[in-house]
Amino acid sequence: QVQLVESGGGLVQAGGSLKVSCAASENIFDFGGMGWFRQAPGKQRDLVASISRGGITWYADNVKGRFTISRDGAKNTVNLQMNSLKPEDTAVYFCVADRGSERSWGQGTQVTVSS
Repeated sequence: QVQLVESGGGLVQAGGSLKVSCAASENIFDFGGMGWFRQAPGKQRDLVASISRGGITWYADNVKGRFTISRDGAKNTVNLQMNSLKPEDTAVYFCVADRGSERSWGQGTQVTVSS
């Protein structure tokens, strides 16, 4: 029932920056947490960043210092600012929202980082 729509993906050169956004169909503060997963071809889907309802953030070790997750309650969006991008960051990025036992997923947005 919860709809999440990602945007902002694209092609960027290594060392560049990109921001992906996720628009939710509900008040984002109704969720226990939101985050971003990514999945490269042939690899598992890994959590890269999350933010709790209380604003506590978490980052995977390989993106710490480069990625920043944030939210805009007025727009019901969660954003992922990605700086100093590396080719290994290339993946489909998925927005996720948790509400109780329910996890909702966005459709994903492609991020490609060229060498």
